[in-house]
Amino acid sequence: MEPTAVEDFFSLLQQAEPDPASDLHYTTPFELLVAVVLSAQSTDVGVNRATPALFARANTAKAMVQLGEEGIRDHIRTLGLYNAKARHIHALSQQLLDQFGGRVPETRAELQSLPGVGRKSANVVLNVAFGQPTLAVDTHIFRVANRTGLAPGKTPDQVEQRLLQIVPERFLLHAHHWLLRHGRYRCRARQPLCHQQPCLVQHCCHYYHEIHNVSFMVGGGGGLPPSV
Repeated sequence: MEPTAVEDFFSLLQQAEPDPASDLHYTTPFELLVAVVLSAQSTDVGVNRATPALFARANTAKAMVQLGEEGIRDHIRTLGLYNAKARHIHALSQQLLDQFGGRVPETRAELQSLPGVGRKSANVVLNVAFGQPTLAVDTHIFRVANRTGLAPGKTPDQVEQRLLQIVPERFLLHAHHWLLRHGRYRCRARQPLCHQQPCLVQHCCHYYHEIHNVSFMVGGGGGLPPSV
């Protein structure tokens, strides 16, 4: 996608939602970290149903260790992979106590050293909890970046690096949330809602022009089919 189109793309998303926020409910960096770990292969809605009771019992690393793996598991049974998640949350809480004084670290390398925390999860915590301009590429963002021609790539890491190269600095802090919301609510996997209220960024989108047989070229290359 050409630089002018990238600028338009994010300007329009910014106008629609100037100050986006995470859909996960949390009050501290530790609660956010736990919620992000719980969100793997689970919806944010499902996580938000499980965490109030969990955080009422344990909203610090020390309290989570004291609650124990079984106690954690009892609060998150409604979520997928709850056994592994309970194990990870208990272990990362212990590691936070042992290595970081109970505080959530503010670097990607330190976050990724915690059980159950990969690059995507670390980027979410850095961005949402600490205001760092990171881009966590999940399935929604991967799809939007490829389908629109914004930042094509074969892997999430490739898309992340491409986005970091092309997104203007003034949009970087919120780019993750804008792309995530666009993918989750508009540019959906099975049936993108291109025609409802028409899409804000359709004039920039390779996929939209392709399905309408409109001559349109983007600098980044071709989009992917709607099943991505």
